Amino acid sequence: MVKRNPTAFLGEEVKSLKEKNLFWHVRVLDSASKPRAIVEGKKVILLNSNNYLNLATHPKVVAAAVAATQKWGAGAGAVPVISGTNRLERDFEEKLAKFKGVESALVCQTGFAVNAGLIPQLAGQGDVIISDELNHGSIIDGVRLTKAERAVYKHADAEDLRVKLKEADGKGVRRILVITDGVFSMDGDIAPMPQIVEACEEYGAMVFVDDCHGEGVLGKGRGIVSHFKLQGRVHVEGGSLGKGFGTFGGTICGSRDLIEFAFNKSRTWLLSTAQPPSVMGASIAALDVIETEPQHVENLWKNTEYFKKRANEIGFDTGMSQTPIIPLMIRDSGKAQEMARIVFDRGVFATPIVYPMVAQDKARIRAQMNAGLTTEDLDEALAAFEYAGRKVGVL
Repeated sequence: MVKRNPTAFLGEEVKSLKEKNLFWHVRVLDSASKPRAIVEGKKVILLNSNNYLNLATHPKVVAAAVAATQKWGAGAGAVPVISGTNRLERDFEEKLAKFKGVESALVCQTGFAVNAGLIPQLAGQGDVIISDELNHGSIIDGVRLTKAERAVYKHADAEDLRVKLKEADGKGVRRILVITDGVFSMDGDIAPMPQIVEACEEYGAMVFVDDCHGEGVLGKGRGIVSHFKLQGRVHVEGGSLGKGFGTFGGTICGSRDLIEFAFNKSRTWLLSTAQPPSVMGASIAALDVIETEPQHVENLWKNTEYFKKRANEIGFDTGMSQTPIIPLMIRDSGKAQEMARIVFDRGVFATPIVYPMVAQDKARIRAQMNAGLTTEDLDEALAAFEYAGRKVGVL
């Protein structure tokens, strides 16, 4: 009999991650998530939040969460299909569908749960899923759960997608599902949706876009489908309430048939407790703010353009960014980790992104803009990045 230590690999793996500068150092917020925050007792400029429109602390959103809790309680009480769907959730779904210009919408527990639960139901044995090579990990995991054949096309390359579509079509498969992120979370670039849709329409393929980082950002907050005026031509829109909306949860938007299919088939939705009433109340308020207070989206893009321009002038490579996600390409994991430590000491909280989130030679610090940041905030952050960049030798 072999004598084994069943958990020895845990400590060994952690040690290896630390030695390779790939270990995640998790810092703790001591305040709300807002442009000027307190992290581990230190006042910092927060440049690593998905709270793009600064709605997580908007007075109307916070008040709505409190009011919903007082009226409806702290928890939903059950999974949605049993007794967990309350009137607030249904009201939000109706408002979201109208906002997005689709027939119907469904609130899910998380954006990850949307992909892990829905993708395996949309394609299976005898089908082909074609996915962008830089798609989010939740899409990759959702695809792995299917029995469908898989193909990957070159990042944002509609011509390579067309080649893969032709190959799939030639096999006489039952169904073709094409999946792409709308805004790619590591590089901040935008999927070429018009070309993707045109290629898919030629071959009768279903189009699924994960728009978690596009909602609240593109198309006056409505997302990438609205941005490119493709309503009715994208079959599945996956979304997130935890980013531009400033609340929590995932969403599916599309036809009534899609939504009824999803809530009968997606096991992550069927088998997870429904959203707390506070989240639904806050989400309704956030949607109202996005529609009635356009200055938040406008400020977000103003800050994005200013920061990117100044970062480039300093000498940083901001990669392919087209959105408020702005990578400062460092390439070396150790230098990225060290830069993050230096700027934190100087009052800027930004996160180093290293393998396996990105390729080994693509380490970066990902700066994320927020509508509530001022020009003074950005200048202070840029000065810290410039100091750190020169200190570690990347400028």
